[in-house]
Amino acid sequence: MTGCVLGFDYGVRRIGVASGNRISQSARPLAALTAQAGQPDWPRIDALVAEWKPEGLVVGLPLTLDGGEQAITRGARAFADALGKRSGLPVHLVDERHTSQEAARRFAAQRAAGATRRRHAENIDSLAAAVILESWLTQTP
Repeated sequence: MTGCVLGFDYGVRRIGVASGNRISQSARPLAALTAQAGQPDWPRIDALVAEWKPEGLVVGLPLTLDGGEQAITRGARAFADALGKRSGLPVHLVDERHTSQEAARRFAAQRAAGATRRRHAENIDSLAAAVILESWLTQTP
């Protein structure tokens, strides 16, 4: 893969989305999507896949600190499975432990620099998706 990849930070209320590039090994957040009781906005996700034409998809896997699974982990796995079936694209799961802290750190730095405001806090989910995607991009040969 040398082109675009989309990353997702699955959540019950919001799903963060980011686009990334294998060549630059960088990612940027896109607008977060709303979910209703864990059900993704599939038409919007389908539209993003059609618009960006990614070569692959990356979904963060929310494990416990000791590497165990929890209810949200099963939800993320189900989301990744459905995403792969709907898109026909390869889906890669990435351990997302500590990505929320990194996303919060980046958001705070952006606020301190005046690049974003507190009311944009919902975008932290997409910032987390970018961190997840960057992690995958830098670790994948």
